[in-house]
Amino acid sequence: MSPTVPRLKRRADFLKVARKGHKWAAPGLVLQAFDRTAFGNGDTDTAGPDFRAGFTVTRKVGNAVVRNRARRRLKAAAEQVLPDCAKAGHDYVLIGRQGTLDRAFPALIGDLRTALERVGTRKNGGGNGRNGRDRRGKAEI
Repeated sequence: MSPTVPRLKRRADFLKVARKGHKWAAPGLVLQAFDRTAFGNGDTDTAGPDFRAGFTVTRKVGNAVVRNRARRRLKAAAEQVLPDCAKAGHDYVLIGRQGTLDRAFPALIGDLRTALERVGTRKNGGGNGRNGRDRRGKAEI
């Protein structure tokens, strides 16, 4: 069994990621990411694990049994993807959706990898997707 992913446990940490972080919604999950090192104001512990992850599923998804099943699927996906793809000094919150339950597990892992790229926090890749070029195609004069 693989080692567990370091966890976010305090409500204040979840709220900080939601308030100051970046967000991307995929069919199987919503990913929120926050760079702890960028806001080194002493209010968040920047020491400790390289990255931390929190998991939440709202009551909209279903009853407790259904929510726990969705949370377990998110944890399993995170244990496979985050150790290789997460950047050091970042906090991640994975929010379960209705699609978390119905989506095939390889597709859920693909959603997580895509979300990491889209929020620009994936190791060896990611970013804003524009690479500094002007999309309108106008030449500078």
